[in-house]
Amino acid sequence: MRIAVASGKGGTGKTTVAVNLAVTVARSGRQVHLCDCDVEEPNAAIYLDPQLGPAVPVSTPIPVVDNDLCNHCGQCAAICEFNAIACLPRQTLVFPDLCHSCSGCWLVCPEQAITQADRVLGEVSVGSAGSIGFTQGVLRIGETVVPPLIHTVKATVRGAPWVILDAPPGTTCPAVEALRGADFALLVTEPTPFGLHDLDLAVKLARGLDIPCGIVENRAIPGRDIVDRYCAEMDLPVLARIPFTRDLAAVGSEGGLLVDADADVAAAFTQLLDELVGLEARA
Repeated sequence: MRIAVASGKGGTGKTTVAVNLAVTVARSGRQVHLCDCDVEEPNAAIYLDPQLGPAVPVSTPIPVVDNDLCNHCGQCAAICEFNAIACLPRQTLVFPDLCHSCSGCWLVCPEQAITQADRVLGEVSVGSAGSIGFTQGVLRIGETVVPPLIHTVKATVRGAPWVILDAPPGTTCPAVEALRGADFALLVTEPTPFGLHDLDLAVKLARGLDIPCGIVENRAIPGRDIVDRYCAEMDLPVLARIPFTRDLAAVGSEGGLLVDADADVAAAFTQLLDELVGLEARA
């Protein structure tokens, strides 16, 4: 079962949920692999301290134009949906940051003036944290093309029946790539107006990708029911709650596991796992 842990905004606690869920799955005797897909700011390793193998560079092809061969017909620019090529009367320009590596430009070039060059996006490391398989992607500084690196992170998983995907925050292309192919999305939110607004965006993204989803309320405060009211309106299950306490905040800020620090939180994650096992059985 592939479970994407996502959120509409940063700072809601999705990595906290992802790592504590992975530990709970592993302690139940199940084989699990955690993928840190937040390649722009990966931090799951802080909590799990995995032993990682050598970092492997990840690249994507981009076009290189030989202006001596190019007749500036404009076919490459016409086929590009992302405006990554501009064909001028005497020169054809490539904008690598806009390129999605679709290969259309070099396939349609009548003069074979376009070749491919590898653009290094970042690196991926694979290892383990105890019995938990672990993959981490790290985007190269200054790089803007993220989805191919996330795709590579996800592709490293081999054979684990349970996969936890710690997705990047938000609802843009990186989050879409992380969620794509997931069996279920755990959407982490908090009982604030900003948290609720961005939860709604994440719900719309998951439903747009036809991925069933449930809610984990982090920093839950007794008597504050805005998350419950929203979930009732949207027919969404609240699968777990993590209370808002100073002690739990201190554990998280020190890189500790909540399931080791608080018995009630450990029980909540065990119940969350039971809910997910039930969903898998009914699928």
